Amino acid sequence: MASAKPLLYVSRLLPDPVMAAVRAQYDLLHEPSNGPAAPAALRQGLSKAVAAIVTLTDRIDADTLASARELKVLANYAVGYNNIDLNAAQRRGIAVTNTPDVLTDATADLTWALLLAAARRLVEGDRLVRSGQWTGWTPTQLLGAAVAGSIVGIVGMGRIGQAVARRAAGFRMPVIYYSHRAVDTPPGAHWASRDLPDLLRESDIVTIHVPLTPETRHLIGAPEFALMRRTAILINTARGPIVDESALVTALQEGTIAGAGLDVFEDEPKIHPHLASLPQVVLLPHLGSATLATRVEMGMICLKNIEAILAGRPAPNRVA
Repeated sequence: MASAKPLLYVSRLLPDPVMAAVRAQYDLLHEPSNGPAAPAALRQGLSKAVAAIVTLTDRIDADTLASARELKVLANYAVGYNNIDLNAAQRRGIAVTNTPDVLTDATADLTWALLLAAARRLVEGDRLVRSGQWTGWTPTQLLGAAVAGSIVGIVGMGRIGQAVARRAAGFRMPVIYYSHRAVDTPPGAHWASRDLPDLLRESDIVTIHVPLTPETRHLIGAPEFALMRRTAILINTARGPIVDESALVTALQEGTIAGAGLDVFEDEPKIHPHLASLPQVVLLPHLGSATLATRVEMGMICLKNIEAILAGRPAPNRVA
């Protein structure tokens, strides 16, 4: 007897509670693995399923969708959706959804983890202790940058940018921000709008929270680094290609800026060959939303969006 469950394609293995819900509600085209789907496997999966959960590492262009005749919805397991050709999806009548809001706090928390780690040289200190070469406290050892009271410049003042700004109050940090949209400053907070050049000139710490679009690709490059303070630290938990990675390496090597904390890279999982050798950089493997609670909720949001589309209802998080 044929199953009445819709056929679902999942491009990568999701946390156990999500996979349990998937198996209860849908027939899986095949069991996903932890590794990225090969382009041919991705095309094949989308050509057979009526719905799909895909991730930010899945590049879904017009060619990938060319044989997706049954596909009704692409649920992107991310808040950003630059990995999907929205125009191609729209032409084929395929809805595209994302997972906003749920990963805001997790990403803002990680931004602060990177900020503190880069400013206070935590990774260098950890390496020193683990190496067995630490000989004890000295007055000049691994002197870092002060965080409390310094100026944080936030590039992109959406949900995550504002969450980062709210956390700055605990460190008595004035916030300046660059945004195309007006932002309401909370009572008692010290937030001020700047154009991008002025933000770069004034900030002790610059943190990036804009989506990746054609306009924001290489938004921060050599001309922008030249505007920043030599003591400044750059944090990026948004998307790698927003920063010109080669220009960043040069700026760090030449002392144009003091340090960086990166959770994302221009050509993930590859990184610039010189980044790993720079001690003033903290490097993370794209952990922005990586709490169990957040990753589970992201999956459940994907399922809610799929359920709505297949039932003919508006999806809660439809982007195209």
